[in-house]
Amino acid sequence: MRIRSHSESHIVELDDGSRWQIFPVDLDLTLGWKPEAELSIVPTDDEISSHALMGAGGKVRVIPADESWPVREVKSILKDG
Repeated sequence: MRIRSHSESHIVELDDGSRWQIFPVDLDLTLGWKPEAELSIVPTDDEISSHALMGAGGKVRVIPADESWPVREVKSILKDG
């Protein structure tokens, strides 16, 4: 799949119409994404995210754009670095 829109740094819309919220710590990995980048959505067993976007030189944790990150787990990850 390719990127349809990435106008907000933390939200990416793919050409299949799906919208994903990128985990805050992973935002730096998305800065160089180009519209022609090929991405795959894969389910994860991660404690913080339900899926990952893979491709474009990396893997970023994501959740559907209309969901919220689990606050306690995010704070823990940010605190631990």
